[in-house]
Amino acid sequence: MQKHDVLVVGAGLAGQRAALEAVRAGRSVGVLSKLHPLRSHSAAAQGGINASLGPQDSPKDHIFDTVKGSDYLADQDAVEILCNDAGPTVIEMEHFGTIFNRAPDGSLDRRAFGGASYNRTIFSADRTGLALLQGLYEELSREKRIHVFEEWTAIDIVARQGVVQGVVALDRKSGAIEGFSARAVVVATGPFGRMYPNTTNSHASTGDGTALAYRAGAFLKDMEMVQFHPTCLPGSWILITEGARGEGGILKNGKGERFMTRYAPNKLELASRDVVSRAIATEVKEGRGFPDGTCHLELMHLGKEKITTKLQEIVEFCRNFAGIDPVVEAIPVYPGQHYMMGGVSTNPRAETNITGLYAAGEAACVSVHGANRLGANSLLETLVYGKIAGANAATYAAKAPESGLTQADVDLATKKLHVIWDRKQGESPAKIRQDLQKVMKENVGIYRTPEELLTAQKKVAELKGRYANVYVQDKSTTYNVNLTDALELGYLLDLAECIVAAAILRTESRGAHVRLDFPKRDDANWLKHILVQASPAGPKLSFLPVTVTSYQPMERHY
Repeated sequence: MQKHDVLVVGAGLAGQRAALEAVRAGRSVGVLSKLHPLRSHSAAAQGGINASLGPQDSPKDHIFDTVKGSDYLADQDAVEILCNDAGPTVIEMEHFGTIFNRAPDGSLDRRAFGGASYNRTIFSADRTGLALLQGLYEELSREKRIHVFEEWTAIDIVARQGVVQGVVALDRKSGAIEGFSARAVVVATGPFGRMYPNTTNSHASTGDGTALAYRAGAFLKDMEMVQFHPTCLPGSWILITEGARGEGGILKNGKGERFMTRYAPNKLELASRDVVSRAIATEVKEGRGFPDGTCHLELMHLGKEKITTKLQEIVEFCRNFAGIDPVVEAIPVYPGQHYMMGGVSTNPRAETNITGLYAAGEAACVSVHGANRLGANSLLETLVYGKIAGANAATYAAKAPESGLTQADVDLATKKLHVIWDRKQGESPAKIRQDLQKVMKENVGIYRTPEELLTAQKKVAELKGRYANVYVQDKSTTYNVNLTDALELGYLLDLAECIVAAAILRTESRGAHVRLDFPKRDDANWLKHILVQASPAGPKLSFLPVTVTSYQPMERHY
């Protein structure tokens, strides 16, 4: 059995930053990842990272933009930490070796992003996530006291009497199942967008840590808040970064109209993501889109030099996946699922309701994004709250008693896994996942109706019933993708059930959650978070007040 003071599950930006902070606090640290760290989903982030480093900008302005963008559901104390730490975080990452674009005067270049009152998005062309990940991984690699376990799948987070004990995981290479005893555990496994077919998320984004924390008794929060990014390539659903609009790209409908003048006359294409996504969906729904059901993003007027230097990856994606050259042609776009505002509920110390269990990044919900995340705040959150999670986990682990993880815990997790592994026949995990994706796309999208949500609730319950009889054809022990797919499907089903339950309960429209039967925001009744906790009867829902410090809710205008 492995033993560590702090075990980090997930090796993207949040997980690596947590591990680095914990080891520098003197703790023994293990990092458990189902991927090589440089293959983490953090690498897919394109456009940039926000920090108020400009001469006229300030953290206070960044805080207000974030709270406004969240449709006032974000906890303002957590937002204050995020924005006040933004500048030092970017400078620290530069010292770690991240190479950012420079302005002509040598300062950090900044581009415009949606919902921001100033150009505060610092970037590395359109590969900012990868640049940050590479810089951080180099720094992590210098710490010989961190033990990284690559290609391991977590199958259980063990907690007893409200205290975390460790994790049980499957070694993909050998098929061995082993216990990881830890005084503190940090969940940093990223998003769970793979419950949708039209998602920008990587294939590994299946919410493993979020679902396991939920099963262990942790609260989830804001699960109904699912963000759709306005500009994705239909078919592949590859993201076309918001940076393309930040550099001056414009949206047009099938009539050649710059339609954002109707929806956001001041900010136009740089309104918040929920506003732009609804605008594109509405144009298409009302018959003003192109025949293929898209709107167009035009970059041609920016000129070849600007497009090929600041949007290199977008050029490659368009040419390789759509047969389009954005230097001379418009890009067909439509909203795709992109980000989960919800996740494991934490306070601003990254603590959950389970003692010794912490969470950070997209797997978590400290609620700095509320009902709608501003672009370029996600990379910032991974680093700011990853560091906080690592620091507080290390402080707790220094005083916590020895973990009580036992062989019996490993045996129990092994037994549950072998129920799937040893079954001779049953349901295909691939077929159930396809059916889940169809349900979520058709019923839990940009616009929601009570009929669709109730249909989704019924069908997800049916899929969970079918999952109880899931089996794998591959009985091998080495890199059994059939088995890990089945495990990941179970995580997605649990989280989809939570999303639907919370979406049914929230009878208002706020940010990314739009109920056609309740089209207005209702601050009198719904200025609160929905918490979800596992129970034998299914998701148990309760409420938590939104923390308001400086900004009272007001109507959003862009």
